[in-house]
Amino acid sequence: MNRRPAIPGIRPDDDPATPFWRGVIVLRIVTWVFALASIWFNLHTFRLEWAAWVVAAVMTVWTGVLTYFYLTPAGRRPQLVIADLVLNTVLMLSSAPIVGPAQMQSGAQTITTLWSSGAPVGGAIYGGRYWGLLFGGVTAVANVLPRGYFNIYLAEDTVLLIGVSFVVGVASEATRNSAARVRQALRTEAATAERERLARSIHDSVLQVLARVRKRGLEVGGEAAEIAELAGEQEIALRSLIASGPLESTVDGDTDLRQWIQLMATSTISVAAPATPVLVPQVTAGELSAAVREALSNVDRHAGPGARAWVLLEDLGDEVVLSVRDDGVGIPDGRLAIAEAEGHLGVSQSIRGRIADLGGTVELTTGPGEGTEWELHVPTGGQA
Repeated sequence: MNRRPAIPGIRPDDDPATPFWRGVIVLRIVTWVFALASIWFNLHTFRLEWAAWVVAAVMTVWTGVLTYFYLTPAGRRPQLVIADLVLNTVLMLSSAPIVGPAQMQSGAQTITTLWSSGAPVGGAIYGGRYWGLLFGGVTAVANVLPRGYFNIYLAEDTVLLIGVSFVVGVASEATRNSAARVRQALRTEAATAERERLARSIHDSVLQVLARVRKRGLEVGGEAAEIAELAGEQEIALRSLIASGPLESTVDGDTDLRQWIQLMATSTISVAAPATPVLVPQVTAGELSAAVREALSNVDRHAGPGARAWVLLEDLGDEVVLSVRDDGVGIPDGRLAIAEAEGHLGVSQSIRGRIADLGGTVELTTGPGEGTEWELHVPTGGQA
């Protein structure tokens, strides 16, 4: 079973809005006590006394249910929050037949009184500002309908219900966003520490071996010189990887595509990218970098000895464009079709297939002796 990596100081099941949920539990209990006291005090004026006790019993049971489930993150489900609004609305609308139409029209309170404020607050905590507006609006309507009229006092109640729910929703969103930023910062810190540890290990072993192979190969000459050149390129690539920062992502899960592409630079591969971050979804960055690596691999295998490659990243707003160009021998007409027929699917699957899955397009410009240029267009929204 896969587990999320542990982040120091934060448990995976922590809910940043837990203090809000505890607050709404207290609100529910306090307003439940007030509602029972109101029913007891006004019982002699009600049209249906037995129905008032039924409502009191329902409020008692439901307050206990909400308290039990709201205490843990696993219990704070959307179905429960929506059911709370539905039950709250039904009980409020029952005020007219229970209390009596005449009493309601003369300004009597709904049977639930302040207890009904818990539903919009809970909805705002769970879903944010828009849930708060919706839940507050529904509760405000349920507060007006049993009375059959609307005046300045009901307008005040409406403004309070909707306004408070909206503010609570904004606060819960801000709390979750702040917690997400803290989590991201801790992940970055942990990744940086691990990266530094690996960098020390690589420097003490792999880089020293590559440097010695490069030096010795150049001294021996012949075929060893070619091995020395390859070792030198890998040494440069590893040093670039160590020097670069970790591949960070935003709270929304986007990542800077430049970080992925710049790691491909070697002595024979030049990379150019914008000065500002090019944010795309993680999946898009991974697929694009894999397609570029396949194109560069084709340069290494087929462009001929001494061929150089250039990678250009452009951010056009609604799409990103990656160009991979080389000065090699080019691709003869029909060669790609023959390769695909023979089962070599690097171009059709690793390049065209990946870009098509992202909703993008691929343009290929090549010819014998003219080099090859791949142009990959992908919308910044990710997969289509």
